[in-house]
Amino acid sequence: MTKIFSKTIVPGGKWSGKIGKGKLIRFTALEAGANLSLMMYHAHDLSERYNMPDTLKAQHTFHLTKGNVLMSDNGRVLASITSDSLGWHDTVSGYTTREGTDEKYGKTSYQELRNDWLRSGEENFAMELVRNGLSLRDMAPVVNLFSKVKTDDKGNLTYCLDHCKKNDTVTLRTEMDILLIVSNTPNPLDPRTNYPSVPVAMEMLPAEPVDLNDYCVNYRPENRRAFENTWEYYALL
Repeated sequence: MTKIFSKTIVPGGKWSGKIGKGKLIRFTALEAGANLSLMMYHAHDLSERYNMPDTLKAQHTFHLTKGNVLMSDNGRVLASITSDSLGWHDTVSGYTTREGTDEKYGKTSYQELRNDWLRSGEENFAMELVRNGLSLRDMAPVVNLFSKVKTDDKGNLTYCLDHCKKNDTVTLRTEMDILLIVSNTPNPLDPRTNYPSVPVAMEMLPAEPVDLNDYCVNYRPENRRAFENTWEYYALL
């Protein structure tokens, strides 16, 4: 399968771009302990974006893995997860802030350290949103790839330190034309006091056509309805 695009997202790094439907986006942790936060929008109508509550409610889940889809707030499928070596990706922890990063890892600044300063997810997303014609008001929930955050009976959240191993992978398939924004910054619940420094490889490849027997389409009845909404949208264009 011919690779369309590849890039390594360095620790603290960010990236954004519009990606057409029918593409595979494969992420690989180049060391253990990765966390890659992503936001997702409809490329041609940026008011439509990943809807975390509907995604979790419709699929009766707290986390994402193979078979799950990322639903938009219009009940369509932005992307689906076609393969996953980890079995769990965090949906509830959000992204790091400037204040939280300074408090946990020590205060740093670009003026002092240049590109070695410690970036936050909030700042990375803000910059990429502005580059794509959006603003701070368009900040949205994220999916934290490679991270596992579990809850106990009292609702306490725990970050699982040994979840992501070197060379773990997760692959998304774009079901719509999307704007993807990623930030290689720590999970806010990661208890480590040293800023995690794990590069993540991102590769894009063409996907096979989706049919009615597709695993993600049939993962849940709600998934199939969201796919039907998506197919109808493109059929009418």
